[in-house]
Formats: sequence, C-alpha cells, structure tokens
Amino acid sequence: MKIEQTSLPDVVVVQSPVYEDGRGFFMEVYHEERFRDLGLPTHFAQDSHSHSTRHVLRGLHFQLVNPQGKLVRPTTGVIFDVAVDLRRSSASYGKWTGEVLRAGDGRQLWIPPGFGHGFFVLSDTADVTYKCTTVYHAESNRSIRWDDKDIGIEWPVENGIAPILSPQDADAPSFDSATWYE
Repeated sequence: MKIEQTSLPDVVVVQSPVYEDGRGFFMEVYHEERFRDLGLPTHFAQDSHSHSTRHVLRGLHFQLVNPQGKLVRPTTGVIFDVAVDLRRSSASYGKWTGEVLRAGDGRQLWIPPGFGHGFFVLSDTADVTYKCTTVYHAESNRSIRWDDKDIGIEWPVENGIAPILSPQDADAPSFDSATWYE
C-alpha cells in the first residue's frame, strides 16, 4: 500500500496493489499494520454502503458531533469523490479536492474528521462503501450546498443534466451560512 497526496494535505488516496488474472482480481482494502505505518487510522467504528444510479449526487455531508473520518471506495461503478475542509482553524479551510474512483482500481480516498464529503455517480450505477472512524450521529448531521459558489467544486456534471439530489441536499445551506468545526 502507498499514499498519493491530493491538493489538500490531510486528504490522501490510499493505493493498494491489484492482482488480476483470468478469474478477476484481488486487493487488500484494509491492513492494520500497513495503515499504521502510513499514519492512517487503524480503528473503524462503522462500515456503511450506498447504492446509487447515474447522475446521483450525495453531499456535501458532515457531522458536528462525532465527526467521521471516512475511507471511501466504490465496490461497483465509477464516482467523482469530493472532500471539503470545514475546519476553520485550517490553512485549507473552504478548499476542496476531488478524485475519480473506479471499482477495482485499488484506490480509496481517506477523508479525515472535519471535512465535508460528497460524490457524484459517473457510471450507470455505483455501490460505495465507507469505513468510518465514528458511528453516525443523525442529530448532528449537516449539509452544505453541492454547488456553493464560495467553494467552487468543479463537478463533472454533463451540460443540461441536473444532478439527482435528496431533499436534504437540495435544501442545504450555503457555505457562509452553515455551522462549522472550530
């Protein structure tokens, strides 16, 4: 396993070797000792899984209580995965990074606690798994607008096609009116 830096210093791509042959492929998703050696968390409290269709955009989500670090990967399909730094004390506060992740390519995105997270589905369908450092805390779950002008995420949305959003994401507040981490 190795780490690839993104444009945000704390968000990294975890790259695992993929061993392919005529039967398919094999890769390690998590290995406690290797994660420790790379400076990544070794304890995860919850695994989550979502299934989405093409043009679904989920996010940008975060929790005020029990902020979750997330190790994200698609198990099927292709996604554009995004992290936004929401830590006001950070030099990269309000900045974003995005990565295209493909099922089976060995790449996972590590998003530390204190970041907003979202993704856009580029394939017909995508199953996305998240290893989370803390359990979900529904009462403190928050969202920011996916298309907020102050953040300026360059989503790979096709011209003339509106992303499919949940009611929560469609009504999410702007970056400048949301509640953040200190």
